[in-house]
Amino acid sequence: MLKKQTVWLLTMLSLMIVLSVYYMSSPNGDELAFVNDQSVDGEQLPTSEMSSDVEVTEAEGTSDAEGEAVSSSTFSSDELFATIRMEMEDERSKRLDQLDDIVASSSASTDDINKAYDEMKEIESVSTKESILEENIKAENGFPDVLVRNTGGDVVVTVKADELSQTVANNIMQMVSDEFGRVQVEVKYQPVSK
Repeated sequence: MLKKQTVWLLTMLSLMIVLSVYYMSSPNGDELAFVNDQSVDGEQLPTSEMSSDVEVTEAEGTSDAEGEAVSSSTFSSDELFATIRMEMEDERSKRLDQLDDIVASSSASTDDINKAYDEMKEIESVSTKESILEENIKAENGFPDVLVRNTGGDVVVTVKADELSQTVANNIMQMVSDEFGRVQVEVKYQPVSK
């Protein structure tokens, strides 16, 4: 019977292979967008805490690594959401690989191994919560797509909709609060038809 660590390693390697094949076979493989959560066209985005005064922002574009504005109309919103998801999964996979190396290391202390296991559990937990929220928000509101990103202590929810009422945004914030606890939440929308 395989050890738990071996199964975990094989799962991560399989995921990396699938992601690599996806990146290589995608038609626009070298046209990926970098999303800066903090600014749009050089302006600081407002974030909203759980309250009745919700500010809903339209996600019109993003900034690339050099700070230049990248219009989301360059990509369809499906491609943009998929690209962001792939980047998040890639970052998490890299971190999980680093943590797996710590766990497999014979020179790591028991404390370091325990911290690595805890962080691995936390990454899996956050990923699962994001997926659950995305599905629940889509099902409850009928949005074509939803992207939930936990960026440390903040949660950014971007929905694909032509407009978003404050009532719906408050409901989304409540759902995020139910899943993640008391965190700062930002709700944005990406117009479906641009």
